[in-house]
Amino acid sequence: MNHFVIVDVTLRDGIADPEGSTIERALPALGFAGVTNVHAGKSFRLDVDAPNEAAALEKATALAERLLSNPVIENATARIATRG
Repeated sequence: MNHFVIVDVTLRDGIADPEGSTIERALPALGFAGVTNVHAGKSFRLDVDAPNEAAALEKATALAERLLSNPVIENATARIATRG
């Protein structure tokens, strides 16, 4: 069975996020006052063939930890999603 999975990869707490900081500094000039604590990350969308949701999440989490992220500086979370 195919499961639609989204994997989000973000920097761990305490790791500098220059991309997020640059975006945050630019926001007031673009008319977005009051937006703070901006963090940049990556998002991956996958179709995972697995017998159930738990197995799909386990496979996607293993993939995220081995290929999609650097576990030394990044956190990866997988979740089942619906298309749309």
